[in-house]
Amino acid sequence: MAWLLLIVAGLLEVVWALALKQTEGFTRLWPSLLACSTALLSFVLLSLALRELPVGTAYAVWVGVGAVGVTLAGIVALGESLSPARLVFVALIAVGIVGLKVSGT
Repeated sequence: MAWLLLIVAGLLEVVWALALKQTEGFTRLWPSLLACSTALLSFVLLSLALRELPVGTAYAVWVGVGAVGVTLAGIVALGESLSPARLVFVALIAVGIVGLKVSGT
């Protein structure tokens, strides 16, 4: 259950990061509320996952899921650059996330 909470927390990190871009410096109400509320929920779920998972592993996975998700969403939804090098490095982050999961924690 802790891993599921952690993955959902990472996915919520994607939502709040994308919403944060839309806030225009917190001058737009609805994106600002979405960014703040999903960030808070993401932190809460991370803290619940930390009851059972090592902090280093959980934090690395949380950040990794968020980083990979935001990068892919930026490419797909925001037209950000899709260079081969960028894809290789995002893939390396994903491999690290899977490695942490299967390494026995």
